[in-house]
Amino acid sequence: MTVDLGIPAARPRPIAPRRKSRQIMVGNVPVGGDAPVSVQSMTTTVTSDINATLQQIAELTATGCQIVRVAVPSADDAEALPVIAKKSQIPVIADIHFQPKYVFAAIDAGCAAVRVNPGNIRKFDDKVGEIAKAASEAGVPIRIGVNAGSLDKRLLEKYGKATPEALVESALWECSLFEEYGFRDIKISVKHNDPVVMVNAYRQLAEQCDYPLHLGVTEAGPAFQGTIKSSVAFGALLSEGIGDTIRVSLSAPPAEEVKVGNQILESLGLRERGLEIVSCPSCGRAQVDVYTLADQVTAGLKGMDVPLRVAVMGCVVNGPGEARDADLGVASGNGKGQIFVKGEVIKTVPESQIVETLIEEAMRIAEDMKDEGAESGEPNVSVAG
Repeated sequence: MTVDLGIPAARPRPIAPRRKSRQIMVGNVPVGGDAPVSVQSMTTTVTSDINATLQQIAELTATGCQIVRVAVPSADDAEALPVIAKKSQIPVIADIHFQPKYVFAAIDAGCAAVRVNPGNIRKFDDKVGEIAKAASEAGVPIRIGVNAGSLDKRLLEKYGKATPEALVESALWECSLFEEYGFRDIKISVKHNDPVVMVNAYRQLAEQCDYPLHLGVTEAGPAFQGTIKSSVAFGALLSEGIGDTIRVSLSAPPAEEVKVGNQILESLGLRERGLEIVSCPSCGRAQVDVYTLADQVTAGLKGMDVPLRVAVMGCVVNGPGEARDADLGVASGNGKGQIFVKGEVIKTVPESQIVETLIEEAMRIAEDMKDEGAESGEPNVSVAG
């Protein structure tokens, strides 16, 4: 029997037209314009520990991170930048606070971009001309990163607190200083820990400039809370076409930030989907242990990098329809499972063989997709062990 594997022919249709922004290059990664939304993270190592930092960057790269930021609070960190920037597999952004001299060190070190927070760099406005000249000559973009927790004191006095208006005014004021020197290779972030304030700030910013925007909910919290807050905020903005690059901030290992960020983009159709497990929440109708089945299938397919939707369903009400709609699926009940491939029942197996069968069929489909990709000249998918 010949089965249509339904290999995606193109990137999914975006949820909304993208806001038109100017494009900058962060190393070899385009940000803004018609470039895909990119995913960033930040290392948690001490930057001066070069080996540990490069090891974490490698882990982030393997997880799907496209741009990485490293903290530069000290001279030792600044001295480590040339080696890190040279050996990193992805573009490195230097994160500068307090000391303007480290901005110049990062540019000289070959970093792909520099993030500055004007609210906590002493006499930053007085250094804009020098920074603009150095960055322009080196072809290094600047991210103006405004945070609610370190807003310029002048704006705090004006607005009373970090309102959306205060965040936007701070960012655009600093942009205007760079613009006086003809420097526009800028991207902006206006982060807040409250998703409502953050969303409103980015909406206002999107209306008032054409710079690419870096989305983030700052201090989002532990993994669960931070994931929810970031997903809600990013979903609201990206569904309106606002946002060019994202960083999910979690009190968790940075690789988890990257996983969440990629999943947000896949869920919104802004990135070609990879492996997706669809499973029911279980209820009184379920005749199998759906939780265990879903966990075992997920573990068995870990590392599979293919656009494959696998449905693990536990009852005869929604199960057949969901399984039929997936690339591969099972509808379970009465101690057995019907295995579907692209809408067709290919076999019925005992409950004890459901996980094994799904994994075998997924591997077979992945290999068929790999072969078809090779014949068509498309890049090969990979199945990691």
